[in-house]
Amino acid sequence: MISPGKQQVFSISNEQQFAETALQVFRFQAENCLVYREFITNLKVDIDAIDRVENIPFLPISFFKSHEVLSSIDKVQVTFTSSGTTGVINSRHLVTDVTWYEESFRRAFDLFYGGIHDYCVLALLPSYLEREGSSLIYMAEDLVKRSENPDSGFYLYNHDDLFAQLKRQQKAKKPTLLIGVTFALLDFVERYSIDFPELIVMETGGMKGRRKEMIREELHQTLCKGFGVNTIHSEYGMTELLSQAYSNGDGIFNCPPWMKIIIRDPNDPMTLLDNDKTGGINVIDLANINSCSFIATQDLGKFYKDGSFEVLGRFDNSDIRGCNLLIA
Repeated sequence: MISPGKQQVFSISNEQQFAETALQVFRFQAENCLVYREFITNLKVDIDAIDRVENIPFLPISFFKSHEVLSSIDKVQVTFTSSGTTGVINSRHLVTDVTWYEESFRRAFDLFYGGIHDYCVLALLPSYLEREGSSLIYMAEDLVKRSENPDSGFYLYNHDDLFAQLKRQQKAKKPTLLIGVTFALLDFVERYSIDFPELIVMETGGMKGRRKEMIREELHQTLCKGFGVNTIHSEYGMTELLSQAYSNGDGIFNCPPWMKIIIRDPNDPMTLLDNDKTGGINVIDLANINSCSFIATQDLGKFYKDGSFEVLGRFDNSDIRGCNLLIA
């Protein structure tokens, strides 16, 4: 079985194309990903009998901690790692062709926000900058570089500099994106406030043990007040994925066409739930062509009939990710 190419995956425009490509990817990975094939075999699932997306088995995300999840024999170009807390085994996503990741996040950003050249990109991601292997830093560095804006850049704990830059952007009335880890954004607004309604503030989740977890409404209200904006944007991504979903407010996310969310019964992982019901989040990420595209996460959520979804927290017995999601 030959895997689909980038042109096929990133040109998906309807449900039929998605389903056909997903089934092709499934057969390719069931044949070429040893870990996934053994998982399917242990479930006693007949690979040849899978003819609907809804019947595809989803690999538990924990396998990225304990196994090499690969569907390719090519040399690994980059290894993305999760930022788990001390004593927790981190996930490792082995990527044999990083251009799939670049194509995915570039196209998704353009889809939801337009061309990156229109923005000044400010990144407040201290905890990610202080370690290696962050897929978020890889994406942010690319956005900063491709913005070709001399004012774009990264910030650690130099909040004075960030505040001065935000004031300059506000005065110049230039489109500005501030992407930040949650605890760092909260640290910033405790010291500074600015009335910058045109600013896009995108939080990536994560208290990383630095702060007490907050419900989303409280967090977003605090950030809205501090930055003088009406809504807080969010990104839903993780080490094990090469695609991201985005929310432009209220915690409601949308996926790019090559990514899909399916909700499973929290008590029976093989049973899928209807729209508007709370369950475990399964992700199909067709950009994960050389690892596994079908992942059962440890996140809880709801899927809505318009194609959007909401993240409601995590399973109680799951370990805390360094980029753990907010409780809704």
